Amino acid sequence: MARRSTVQQDPRIAGDPESYPLPDLDSAPVRRRGWSGGGGRWLVWVGRAILWALIVVIVVNGVRAPFERFTQGENAAAPVAPENSGFPVQQAAGFANQFAAVYLNFDATNPEQRDERLTAFLAPGVERRFGWNGYGRMSAGAIQFQSIDVAADNENATVVVSFQSGSKRWLLSVPVYHSGDRFVVTGRPALLPAPAVADLPAVADPDRDNSLEDQLRPTLEGFFKAYASGNTAELRLYATDGATIEGLGGSFTLAQLTDVIVPVGGESSRTVTAVVVWAVPSGAAAALPSTDPAADPAAQPAGLEQAYQLTLERQGEKWLVGRIQGAGRSVG
Repeated sequence: MARRSTVQQDPRIAGDPESYPLPDLDSAPVRRRGWSGGGGRWLVWVGRAILWALIVVIVVNGVRAPFERFTQGENAAAPVAPENSGFPVQQAAGFANQFAAVYLNFDATNPEQRDERLTAFLAPGVERRFGWNGYGRMSAGAIQFQSIDVAADNENATVVVSFQSGSKRWLLSVPVYHSGDRFVVTGRPALLPAPAVADLPAVADPDRDNSLEDQLRPTLEGFFKAYASGNTAELRLYATDGATIEGLGGSFTLAQLTDVIVPVGGESSRTVTAVVVWAVPSGAAAALPSTDPAADPAAQPAGLEQAYQLTLERQGEKWLVGRIQGAGRSVG
């Protein structure tokens, strides 16, 4: 005879809920006891979710706090540059350039000219020679703005310009003060050495396609003649479809195509370097017939060698120019 199970099945957990009628809550006696069944499980899961959320927040804050203190410490230790956004840098550069053009050019045969020109840059009462003893001569040109160092007060600055005198490049440091849109030189300038030229690393010569170089030479000679003249109709004969090439407008003529460099590789497109000599009109009056041209070299056309990089495309049996620009690296 099988024993009857003494384990009570909770109708709220197992079985078909329709097999277990719900009690009449209005007539059932009230018993004060805690919920022990599945009806309160959703509260348990909500509580667990809130608890895990609190744990995550505590962990994240615990990790983030020392990280923020560390990074804030690094930022606090970093040097802060003076606020220069309000300083008129371009105007200061122009002022210093003009001052340098006057200050660096003097001639003892006419010292008053420099004195008068310096008046526009110096405060009233400052000695006009501004450190020059009035002897000798100096000539400087190619003056360009180099850099500026603005003081913390955002009113004073030191402007450095570069210039060339004779065969050498130099720097000139000029202290200036600005108020509104006005400037004044506040003290003696200082000559500084300019950086030396950079060491140019050697590069290997490319493998050259000598056969194609010889083939392209007549085409390129015709192209550069048309390029010098600026004749649009002639340039179209050498240009690829859709390419627009503007010439030099007849200001120069082709004296010589010195070299054509075509690296090996590529079937329908090549990047070619061409070295040409332009004949530059001298602008001087023509020499008299009885005068030996060698006696007046200034009256003869000048020759100026330049290098170009061309992109050539093969269309049928012809190589046409798609683009022309200055060559990037010396080819000789």
